[in-house]
Amino acid sequence: MESVSIGSASLFSACRLLIVAGKGGVGKTTISAAIARAAARSGFRVLVAAVDVGSPLGELLGRDGPISAVQPVDCGGGVWAQLVTPAQSLDEYLDGHGLGLVSRAMARSGVLDIVATAAPGIDDIVVLGKLKALERAAGHDGPYDLVVVDAPAAGHAVTFLRSPRALSSMIRVGPIATQAREAAELLGDGARCRVVLVTLAEETPVNEAIETAFALEDELGLTLGPIVVNGLYPDLVGLDVPSRGTDAIKAAARFRLTRSANQHEQLARLAAALPLPQRAVPFIFSAGLGPADIDTLADALC
Repeated sequence: MESVSIGSASLFSACRLLIVAGKGGVGKTTISAAIARAAARSGFRVLVAAVDVGSPLGELLGRDGPISAVQPVDCGGGVWAQLVTPAQSLDEYLDGHGLGLVSRAMARSGVLDIVATAAPGIDDIVVLGKLKALERAAGHDGPYDLVVVDAPAAGHAVTFLRSPRALSSMIRVGPIATQAREAAELLGDGARCRVVLVTLAEETPVNEAIETAFALEDELGLTLGPIVVNGLYPDLVGLDVPSRGTDAIKAAARFRLTRSANQHEQLARLAAALPLPQRAVPFIFSAGLGPADIDTLADALC
């Protein structure tokens, strides 16, 4: 498995499209925001693209309310954010080909929903087409140097990234076939696109990260970046179960020691299964994450 270290300009300059994926609940969106901030600190102009409606990406980056699917919003510090939806992506595609009125008529009639249901993967191809356009525009002459994608959760992420090959096998000619072929070329080119997996140091997320990594690399030929381990408890040197104190204090100490031991065990298992660099970021002891917490995680990544 080829890899590039994170926390330096090498990862951010290695490609123009960085896809962040992971099991639901591991903090994928949080890490996407932190990677964007870390890249911006390295001097890159970064667009973070969320593909899930209702993503908290805007709030994590300091915006009030959800981000827009129509145009990027400036989150400050060299970071912009945008929502990428199938409907908006298809509308832009058809409008760019002089079919804007047709697109709007199809949307009003519900034809688009029927097509998406009849041909699974169409929605994913449309979104990947938009991401492909953003990647092509990135660089010295474009508005951004790097596009970070907050991808679907790991199970859907594999289907999402597999869709170009699946559709190419079903549809041989026409604009959909062209989109699928170009999307497959983008995903398979490590100089243009890489995938960063996010996990927790827990058994089930580690299992899914390992399975996802092999599916993406062996089956789809994608290039993997380092794996980010989120929510790692800091080591407390000298901590032991006290001989004195209340039962609650003793239970808390035992929990803390057991938690750290389990996390290190899972880190070792992950390293043995995946020969990828690991970058651990700390557990944030907060009821709700905000921009200051994203800065803390960006510090850890750097």
